[in-house]
Amino acid sequence: MDKLKWISTTILTVQRRNKVVMIGDGQVSLGPTVFKNDAKKVRKINENVICGFAGSAADALTLVDRLENQIEKYPNQTLRACVNVAKAWRTEKYLKSLEASLIVVDKEHIIQLDGSGNVIEINGGVIGIGSGGLFALSAAKALLHHTEMDAEEIAEKAMKIAADLCIYTNHNWVKEKIEW
Repeated sequence: MDKLKWISTTILTVQRRNKVVMIGDGQVSLGPTVFKNDAKKVRKINENVICGFAGSAADALTLVDRLENQIEKYPNQTLRACVNVAKAWRTEKYLKSLEASLIVVDKEHIIQLDGSGNVIEINGGVIGIGSGGLFALSAAKALLHHTEMDAEEIAEKAMKIAADLCIYTNHNWVKEKIEW
């Protein structure tokens, strides 16, 4: 019998006008079974920075802890903090095997971090990661280009579409936002 795979989380970030919203579903699946439906993988690090993660929760929380430390060390320098986390992730033996993907946002940046050392600044105001990330991303892009909905409305509608399509995504969401 093949080893069952953990599958979890859809995270979506939408920025429009003076608001950025990050929304994540709560489903964690073990193979074909819903293992948990209320996982919280979107967190406000401080009043200006939000982080969401997909992948192994323990691995991601280790990285979020590192990110929090870097943001404390370099306040108002989110990109620098993310680069420092990515460097450590690629070079420190302890961190090299961690499997997760992070989205970090503030009012100026939407950044994706992964274990390959990528620190990607996202243009266009929208990104999705995780099992239903492409469904949510596609829906959000269409809504951004063809409606006047605000960031929060787009995020919720796009996550509903993703949850209706992806069996690994549910309608139990955690949402954080930054307005300026």
